[in-house]
Amino acid sequence: MKNPTSIVLLILILIHSCTSNPVTGDFSKVVEDSPHIKGKKDYLNSPYVTAGDRLYMVGHQNGTFPDLGWHVKGEMGGVWDHPIKLMDGFEVSLNWDDLTLKLDSATSFVNYPFANKHLYDLSKNNLQIERFQFVPDGKEGILIQYKLKNLSEKTQNFDFLFRGDSDLRPVWLGERTGMIDSEDKAEFVTNTGTWLMKDNQNPWYVAFGTSIPPSKYSSEKSHRPGLGISGNLTYEISLQPDEIQIINFTIAGSYQSREQALATYDSIQNKGISYLIAKKQRYSTLAEQSKLTIPDKELQNAFEWLKYNCDWLIRDVPEIGRGITAGIPDYPWWFGVDSEYALQGYMAIGQRDIVYQTIHLLDSVSNSVNGNGRILHEMSTNGTVFNKGNINETPQFASLIWQIYLWNGDIFFLEKYFPTVRKGLNWLMSENDANKNLFPDGFGMMEIHGLDSEMIDVAVYTQRAFADAAKMAIELKEDSLALDYSKIANTLKDKINLEFWSEEFNSYADFIGTDEQALHLIEDAIIRADTLNKPWAIEELKETKKSIIENPSKTLRPFVLHHNWVVNTPMEMKIAEEEKALKALQTSENFVNPFGVFVTGIDRDASAGSDDGSFKGSKVFSYTGAVMTLPTGVQAIAENNYGRPDKALNYLKRMTRTFSYALPGSIYEVSPDYGMITQAWNIYSYAIPIIHQFFGIQPVASEKRIQIKIQMPEEWNSASIENVMVAENKISVFYEKKDKSIAVKVTQSESDWTLEVVLPKTENENYELIKGKAEITTDENQIFYHSNDPIIEIRTIP
Repeated sequence: MKNPTSIVLLILILIHSCTSNPVTGDFSKVVEDSPHIKGKKDYLNSPYVTAGDRLYMVGHQNGTFPDLGWHVKGEMGGVWDHPIKLMDGFEVSLNWDDLTLKLDSATSFVNYPFANKHLYDLSKNNLQIERFQFVPDGKEGILIQYKLKNLSEKTQNFDFLFRGDSDLRPVWLGERTGMIDSEDKAEFVTNTGTWLMKDNQNPWYVAFGTSIPPSKYSSEKSHRPGLGISGNLTYEISLQPDEIQIINFTIAGSYQSREQALATYDSIQNKGISYLIAKKQRYSTLAEQSKLTIPDKELQNAFEWLKYNCDWLIRDVPEIGRGITAGIPDYPWWFGVDSEYALQGYMAIGQRDIVYQTIHLLDSVSNSVNGNGRILHEMSTNGTVFNKGNINETPQFASLIWQIYLWNGDIFFLEKYFPTVRKGLNWLMSENDANKNLFPDGFGMMEIHGLDSEMIDVAVYTQRAFADAAKMAIELKEDSLALDYSKIANTLKDKINLEFWSEEFNSYADFIGTDEQALHLIEDAIIRADTLNKPWAIEELKETKKSIIENPSKTLRPFVLHHNWVVNTPMEMKIAEEEKALKALQTSENFVNPFGVFVTGIDRDASAGSDDGSFKGSKVFSYTGAVMTLPTGVQAIAENNYGRPDKALNYLKRMTRTFSYALPGSIYEVSPDYGMITQAWNIYSYAIPIIHQFFGIQPVASEKRIQIKIQMPEEWNSASIENVMVAENKISVFYEKKDKSIAVKVTQSESDWTLEVVLPKTENENYELIKGKAEITTDENQIFYHSNDPIIEIRTIP
């Protein structure tokens, strides 16, 4: 065995050798043992992201920076240091006396969890070039490394021209806080050989360059739209046969001062490789938390990379706050409902700090803007709230707080946010329920014009909010309030099952409203279906219209028009009566394609979307016709709630078909390759079905108790989830099915916690406790093993 002291010394020497020569250190060598996925040639002309919490860069996998995005049209790519944009991008060209080659056609793209790489095949010119880039944690900058290799037997001499295109401009809605764009001006910093660009009227800066002095430099008005300026840096390159030369470019910015931009530039340029090593290590830690091992390696890989995706979406603007954002490139700011779904998944994969930070941000800003418990919908990174909140977001916040409390058991956390929950529920029912039937009126998840009466998802999430708030009130010793909340929750559950159910369609209704509203929505829906060439939908809508006219009602009633995915929320929240739930789940199978569930059911084609091809979105950005991960994840959760894990796994597999479909290592918002290239709520769609349901991990941290009620898909003969963090406890669950025997092992790090392993009673099998001590209790259908041991292992004996 090697001496441990010698091993430590060797590691220190290696780290020193890397960090002491930042200019020549080969970044690819640092990451060669890291997970990575090569992109498809068909998607080289599509976006990627290099992400950090302070800054990120979006370009195309072929190495270019075209205009992309719609929120600020054509400006959502490039280099962003929120709340400002720094650059539209950069371009490199190689210049000989009689030849110019632009590096605008990378032949392959490789994505790492924390970096990415473009490879250029210039073998015809006897050159091999790689471009590698990453954003250091906590830094307003990015490091781009070019590695040039001479493949010929002769020395090659050429000019290497780096052109950076500044575009110092404010984020979306910047004008509401006085952020007015003006022309950029350029300053060449002679002692460092660096271009420094500044917005003429604002303290917004971007610096870029390398440690090698340029042989020439110049500036010119940017050829890109906007008020930017371009800075050119030329370097004379001489490469001996087989020689490799490395050039590190740093881009650094600040929205506050010149000094800050230059200090960040200097730090990244000189310590880049040590920052890379640190980020690599942090991502290795992310991978080990809630580590999944299953027979389906593609799904396992997707789950691992979703943990990385979650980190990509953290946005930190110290003056405003830190929290998860919805998606890149067009939603790189903060949302209520996206966070309310996603943070449940973030908690289950152990990324707890950002959960607390995001909740604090949403709560503090919502209270500042609304002051009545209403939770905001959308907020730009300059602090401007665009939408003060859709109706569903307030009840969903309440349920989020309860779910996080189950995981952390922190009574101070509950005390901090319960006032917002209480005010929010009061606002919800006092100001949004005009007819006092307990169904709030207004927009929920479906942003269809006119669809703002009594929506199924709003009703369901309201029911769940009151049920969860009742539990919170009990924890806080407010028994009278708990009783009031519980009564409302129980009444709502009964009313939803009675008043929203449509026996004709075997489905819960999209909404409850008037005949007049329904007829107007039908006319709009017919136009939509006709535009999309959905004859079956037109026929169904016309039949519904005829039925309404022939059987008019002066009172509100339920309508099934759009077959929106939200009709499945009663099953997602497990409040649907089982008979109705099973019928509704069967109905929902009509509105899927190979990638998942349609957002709006009437958009599916007659074959239920048998085409495996790319999603053909409209020229103007739209979700019409979309299949999305959130509806598909909700369906998986719903299936699990009614004891159908094989059906749930089927939906997870559909989503997983889109993993790395366009961007290696990511799952698009709209399946398979449209909309956001990475999306926060994807982790909800995976972590809840897998961790909460398949492995059955149900924590009650306030009681130092964790229930494990495994509900495993039939085809998973062996499965484990390791290092799941519940408060200070770390648990792992191992499942194995061999022949007719099933073995379950659960480990925990804390001996004063109770593990409760729940197994079904069966006539044909007995259980044997083969490790650990347990108190055993039973009810009519289940056996409970209560244990405080660090390991408890049980197996069946046929």
